[in-house]
Amino acid sequence: MTIITTKPGRVWALGADIDTDQLAPGAYMKLGLDGIAPHCLEATRPEFAAAVQPGDVIAAGPNFGIGSSREQAAGALVHLGVKAVIAPSFGGLYFRNAFNLGLLLLTCADAGLLKEGESVTLDLEGPNPAVKRADGSTLACDPIPGFLLEMVAAGGLLNQLRQQYDKASTPR
Repeated sequence: MTIITTKPGRVWALGADIDTDQLAPGAYMKLGLDGIAPHCLEATRPEFAAAVQPGDVIAAGPNFGIGSSREQAAGALVHLGVKAVIAPSFGGLYFRNAFNLGLLLLTCADAGLLKEGESVTLDLEGPNPAVKRADGSTLACDPIPGFLLEMVAAGGLLNQLRQQYDKASTPR
């Protein structure tokens, strides 16, 4: 069963060790996501927040999301419309926060092969997700448990719980 359907997205290529302070700079934390998102990645890619389009993806090096436990780091990407982050590894707290907020993370050893601006499609059918490139090649990703894919499809944990509650409270 396909849980998430994807359309081609443009790649934003980043390096290794993108930390949560680059994604959600501390100076803007009191502003909420509307105030934080315009500053997402401004120290690394000043043009990112203004130029990213809904459905774009980030391809990064190892340790994406290391640093503090601030969930706004994933929330800023969701707010900006980023469809997924593809990287060889993620900070542990970031990993959980991202799925809780509905951001798809794909662990892919070859994420560094993705080039800035290329178009990719995410294949989430079957047990092993993959990134399909425009040249026809694919990059294998680590399996994602179904419950996490369902969480992303629902738009995050809170939305998923609301949907479950609504179903349970609907008279039969």
